[in-house]
Amino acid sequence: MAKQSLVIVESPAKAKTIEKYLGKEFRVKASMGHLRDLPKSTLGVDVEHDFDPEYQPIKGKEDIISDLKKSAKAADTVYLATDPDREGEAISWHLKQLLNLPDSKTHRVTFNEITKKVVQESIQEPRDIDQNLVDAQQARRILDRIVGYQLSPLLWKKVRRGLSAGRVQSVATRMVDDREREIEAFQPEEYWTLDAVLRSDDAKKTEFSAHYHGKDGKKAELKSAEEVEAVVEGTKNHAFAVSAVKRTDKQRSPSPPFTTSTLQQDASRKLSMTPRRTMAIAQQLYEGVDIAGEGTVGLITYMRTDSLRISEEALDAAKIFILGRYGKDYYPAQTRHYKAKANAQDAHEAIRPSSVALTPEQVKGDLTGEQYRLYKLIWSRFLASQMENAVYDSVSVDIAAGEYMFRATASGLKFAGYTAVYEEGKDEEKEEKESPLPALREGEPLALKEFHKDQHFTQPPAHYTDATLIRAMEEQGIGRPSTYAPTVSTIIDREYVVKESKYLKITNLGRVVTELMKQRFSDIADLQFTAHMEQKLDFVEEGKTPWKDILREFYGDFEKNLKDAEAALEGTRIKVPDEVSEEICPECGRNLVVKSGRFGRFLACPGYPECSFTMPLVVVMPGRCPKCGGRLMKRTGVSKKSNKQYNYYCCEHRNAKDETAKCDFMTWDVPVKDDCPVCGQTMFKRSGRGYKRPYCVNPSCSNFLPEEQRGYPKKKTDENGENGDVTETEEEAAAKTAAKKTAKKPTAKTAVKKTTKEPAAKKTAKKPAAKAAAKKPAAKKTAVKKSAVKKEN
Repeated sequence: MAKQSLVIVESPAKAKTIEKYLGKEFRVKASMGHLRDLPKSTLGVDVEHDFDPEYQPIKGKEDIISDLKKSAKAADTVYLATDPDREGEAISWHLKQLLNLPDSKTHRVTFNEITKKVVQESIQEPRDIDQNLVDAQQARRILDRIVGYQLSPLLWKKVRRGLSAGRVQSVATRMVDDREREIEAFQPEEYWTLDAVLRSDDAKKTEFSAHYHGKDGKKAELKSAEEVEAVVEGTKNHAFAVSAVKRTDKQRSPSPPFTTSTLQQDASRKLSMTPRRTMAIAQQLYEGVDIAGEGTVGLITYMRTDSLRISEEALDAAKIFILGRYGKDYYPAQTRHYKAKANAQDAHEAIRPSSVALTPEQVKGDLTGEQYRLYKLIWSRFLASQMENAVYDSVSVDIAAGEYMFRATASGLKFAGYTAVYEEGKDEEKEEKESPLPALREGEPLALKEFHKDQHFTQPPAHYTDATLIRAMEEQGIGRPSTYAPTVSTIIDREYVVKESKYLKITNLGRVVTELMKQRFSDIADLQFTAHMEQKLDFVEEGKTPWKDILREFYGDFEKNLKDAEAALEGTRIKVPDEVSEEICPECGRNLVVKSGRFGRFLACPGYPECSFTMPLVVVMPGRCPKCGGRLMKRTGVSKKSNKQYNYYCCEHRNAKDETAKCDFMTWDVPVKDDCPVCGQTMFKRSGRGYKRPYCVNPSCSNFLPEEQRGYPKKKTDENGENGDVTETEEEAAAKTAAKKTAKKPTAKTAVKKTTKEPAAKKTAKKPAAKAAAKKPAAKKTAVKKSAVKKEN
């Protein structure tokens, strides 16, 4: 009888891909993630008996466990092929325990990429389960369980039910709170810029701007209008002339290939993807996608990594591709190797395409929009990381007017290098653009046309975004690649932090909880302590520290702080101050406050129960109303048909009491900070996921983009063949629907009879066509189910 081997992976998608690469003697099954864990209802950790965990099979997974037990019993060899990280190692260990697998028939294999070559090679080189990795995961899991299950009830009693506390989420919330306090405490300082608009001495008399640089050869800043006027007066009796021209070639090197953190940051900046969504799409690309002519293919390497290492095989493939497509000028003299940070685990390669020859254009037709955009980002970044530097022709011109000096700079791309493929996204949305300069020579006289004087004030540090918070967490050593996305998602879900536009802002609830943590649990809320704990977990993984030593050391102080906090807060309940908005209650005149409900945050009158007025939450957006110039607001509503929440954008004067001040502007498009370069009005972008290019909505502007070209699905026409009105409110829509229902009720029966007769007449005329029509709905149903599954994954 032929030998039968069982391979256990985590997901069905991965099982499908791997089964294709292995022969008939292999059966591949999915565990659907963890099958054994700590119980949900109790702590599940015996703190009095040296932190022994009480693992139990997860409820609802009995059928999977039973099926795997039967398959494992019938197999000669069992390969545990869960993800190549701590979590995956722990799942394999739990599977071995749960399925009662003997050491003799159990092997551990990992796939950094799911390609035929790697899968077959890994099966030929199995190893034992790495207990150090398992223990590091157990230590993290039990630490988080102790903090969550013993600290959260305190928050329920003293602050509000339903709250949660965690080691990493508490620190992330504190980071957002600290940044908010920095912004609140910031004192702006005045400064001025002075630009001289000059005319060259050439035949074209080209005009260009030069910035004030300093006095007597020293750089100086202008702090007041008086200092600006002194410079203007000081240049009146002096001619402007070119004192020096410096022309240099500046080289810019490419960014290294992606790690988990940098992938989440760039996907947030360039694709407007949340970290959680980025990792979900990356998981799909790693596990395998159906590609025409190729079958199921794993498109990228493992996406939870902090390493910058690339295999020699992948480097050789990149070299061949670059030389073939771009030529020898685009490949550097030496192959590029990147070093990871000192605290990186370096367990896997950086994130890269499994095959650089499989270009985004080739697979575009087989991927969803999100999959394509993320794959293109990963592919482009990897390829660019192996290409030659970009070269810029940089010109700096110093212009003297007596003792004062002005400087004009310009930079032009001389050789594209890696920028032919990719440029890293930036957190700052606007960059100062340099105007081109005429060909100037030393000693050339210049004519002054005018001065531009501008007053500025220093700006506070920007609020965190998903991208910048993850970058800060990585820099501080808070969390690890697998924890960044869930941490950011958790603090938003718990409403410790809210996301306004793309910025993360602390809520009063987040501030109250953070203050409590700082006062009573200073270790957990301390950034250095949390980073140090991550290092200790790394020591466990490396086999340098027994995992229970970490738990013993942590729990002593934690238990004491917990008892002290309960005693100090006995009989008290901490009130979370209401977030007061600028919106006024139309019924009683009070300022509305922010409340939370089943559909999220909303505005309510603080005078309840005397006044029960509520309205959707309002968020101030960038830009100005194109009709009246007022502020633009993001408002939320709840659909009466589907109970789903929706967003729309309108003028702040939409609900004004004064009819003369009222403005009816409303749109589904999202306002952005950019102004139209032609008409100067605020630009908008299409709502929804993914990258969207801003467009002008001013019909009288030459830069205007018509609505049908903005990428939205076509509007359904009404009974008169006219487009539906997008500005219709939910109340109006509900009233129309109700009116239609009442109007149609008397004729409902005749309408039903009419529709049943027509198919019957067709049936006698065309039997085969009727059969085909009968089959179609069933096929549609299956297709809907498939797409639903795809979305969930």
